[in-house]
Amino acid sequence: MVRAAFSTGLLALLAACSSLPSAPGSPSPLTSLTPSSVDAAPVARITLKAVPDGPTSDDAPAGDEKYQLTGEAARQFERGHASWYGPRFHGRLTASGERYDMYALTAAHKTLPFGTVVRVRSNVLGREVDVRINDRGPFAPGRVIDVSRAAAEALGLVDAGVAEVSLLLPYPTAGEVEPLPVVRKARRITRRAAAVKRR
Repeated sequence: MVRAAFSTGLLALLAACSSLPSAPGSPSPLTSLTPSSVDAAPVARITLKAVPDGPTSDDAPAGDEKYQLTGEAARQFERGHASWYGPRFHGRLTASGERYDMYALTAAHKTLPFGTVVRVRSNVLGREVDVRINDRGPFAPGRVIDVSRAAAEALGLVDAGVAEVSLLLPYPTAGEVEPLPVVRKARRITRRAAAVKRR
């Protein structure tokens, strides 16, 4: 009897010693995020007002703006004397096939392509006007351009007849573009390279 009781107590003591200790402290369960807690957190927001809008119709550049001679885009091309067509040329055919119109802003030049827009600047009065080349001339010595009656009035050239002017262009024309020089190999270098290969 005593042995049986002692054996039972010993087994109970061994079972208690062999059991694992409890965890030091389990973490507390996660608290669920409620809508109120989410709204309370600061959130960076991007407003559309901070993004600049595209150009409006008033700010958008015109389609033919690139053809205007403004600012530093214009460069001096030629300098000399200008004259103007008399009324007797009104309605006559020009070298381009157009009829000369004394009321249009056109001009004649010896070499510039037809349709080229040139700014004529009076070196005497400082006035400027843009003209379109549609004829050939002038062929008098020292003259670089013949302008229409309307252009002559804009330059203050009607009474004087002839005045010193400067011609300005926006960019080089096709006639001014020079071909690139052809690079040729020196014969001495070629012969020397051949001699080295033979050795």
